[in-house]
Amino acid sequence: MSRELRNPNDTIDNLAIGKIIEIDGSHIVAELNPNLVELSRIYAGETYPIGQFGSIVKIHFGRRLIFAFVGRLRMKSDYEAERGLASQASGDERIVEADLFGEGEWVLDSTSTPPKWVLKFDRGVATYPLPQQTVYLTPKSEIRHIYGQGKGKTVLLGAHVGSGGTPCYADMNELLGKHTAVLGSTGAGKSGTVAAILHSILERGEIAHYTKWQPTIIILDPHNEYGTAFQNHKRLSTDEGTLSLPYWMLNLDETIALFIGKTEYAATSQFNIVKNALLAARLKGAENIQGLDSTKLTVDAPVPYLLGDPSGLDEFGKLNGIIYDTGFVGAVNAQRPSNSNKKDHEDYNKVLKKLDSLLKDQRVNFMMKPWDGTNDPLVYIIGQLLGGDQSLRVVDLSGVPNEVAGTASAAIARTLFLIKVWQTPEARESSPVLLVCEEAHRYVPNVGAAQYETAQEAVRRIAKEGRKYGIGLFLISQRPSEVEATVLSQCNSWIVLRITNDADREHVRSILPDSMSGFTKMLSSLRRQEAIFVGQAAVLPSRILVRTLESNQLPRSHDVDFDKGWQKDPMTPEHLISIVERWRYQQR
Repeated sequence: MSRELRNPNDTIDNLAIGKIIEIDGSHIVAELNPNLVELSRIYAGETYPIGQFGSIVKIHFGRRLIFAFVGRLRMKSDYEAERGLASQASGDERIVEADLFGEGEWVLDSTSTPPKWVLKFDRGVATYPLPQQTVYLTPKSEIRHIYGQGKGKTVLLGAHVGSGGTPCYADMNELLGKHTAVLGSTGAGKSGTVAAILHSILERGEIAHYTKWQPTIIILDPHNEYGTAFQNHKRLSTDEGTLSLPYWMLNLDETIALFIGKTEYAATSQFNIVKNALLAARLKGAENIQGLDSTKLTVDAPVPYLLGDPSGLDEFGKLNGIIYDTGFVGAVNAQRPSNSNKKDHEDYNKVLKKLDSLLKDQRVNFMMKPWDGTNDPLVYIIGQLLGGDQSLRVVDLSGVPNEVAGTASAAIARTLFLIKVWQTPEARESSPVLLVCEEAHRYVPNVGAAQYETAQEAVRRIAKEGRKYGIGLFLISQRPSEVEATVLSQCNSWIVLRITNDADREHVRSILPDSMSGFTKMLSSLRRQEAIFVGQAAVLPSRILVRTLESNQLPRSHDVDFDKGWQKDPMTPEHLISIVERWRYQQR
């Protein structure tokens, strides 16, 4: 019989490694054959290591094949001692422990020319092996069938480790629509992994021969890394004035966070002042926009309004003895008591002083630029994030002060979500959006920091409800234990690179399904670009090597080469002058 038609359901004696001595649910323990001098086997010119963590072994049960992930290799004497048994094992007897994960059967497809064998594989186990059954290594040709061939709606992530270069594909709808977390320590390759995934998404249209392929991807980039990785992206930057996120786009909570700050001890009384003034200013602004019905507007409606000028006012809101009544400032003054008791005017003055300081802060010009009082710029503001020919937009938040970074990211996330909410169902189907939240622990930290509360709520809402409205979420973090737990738990797929911190490894272990938590044992020893890929987007939980990109496709997050750098001339006075100028003007 030709080699191609050999029945792959038949056992391969050269790949037999031992016999089962214990079965506990989906966990099996097998004793390795004593004649295994070296922990490897050779079959069809390929070397197969024995007992490698995460490798796949199988058990034949009639025509059924039962597959298991190797989780442990140790001496039999240690195994017996752990169970309180008097060890009778010799010094070189070893056991391997594995967890069952699926089963399959080879079927001959006689409709193809020539006929070929096809593995019908299913996750989950209905047939359990018995003690004394033989355990076999799984041929790499069989592993390729288990992991799939990338058919259907998939994107390429890289290659499965230990599978002879078998490509690793992810189900695109599961990866994007049901949210994904990319986690790993600094230097493990997180940014490169994210770039590799996004490049695979952008390339899918050409690979699948689509006549039209227009993904919509928005990256919140706090370190100005991703611009170099994508040549045809649209850059939105506070430094360059290409990002406009005006104050009137903020809802009540975000306006409170910006104009007061929720740590203020008098926040309750100031909250009411801002709320009333905000509604009054919006209603007044609506009068200048044709077609708006002010009776249907709420305090959160994205209606532009005039701010007014708080500078030069006295302690009673007066300018040259006359109460100032323009815009938001005038709406605050309209609520003041009629007396001249300075103490009764303190809360109003605090709101106006904070507003005055924001208007004078060049770093927040992208938010505080006054409205001209005539045009309705809402469609333009939304158009920065959506619409147009660019598939990928990088929102550079590196120049945003920390005290408003949470508010800015919250406004972007909330705006995207509300656009999807108010779209028709047909429009949602044709325009899904992916939001990539880099350094997620900065914007949705697992702490009660007031400055991040609005960002937490906005991203949390996308995590909980975004799937229904066609908005997916990518969370990237080097400190998973510091990411808001509710948000992280909503992810259904995880790409976890090397993690060296014990607290972070434990946190990852707690959020993964019980059947996958064993993979966290290898997290501290992964190579750069190597990751554990688990979740609904993965065919199987697996150890992968992320695809390699060209240098011009990588984010600007590489480490500085000290040896190379110190071989160059030192900085000149001209260099220092240039640095000082950019520093003083906060422009790069």
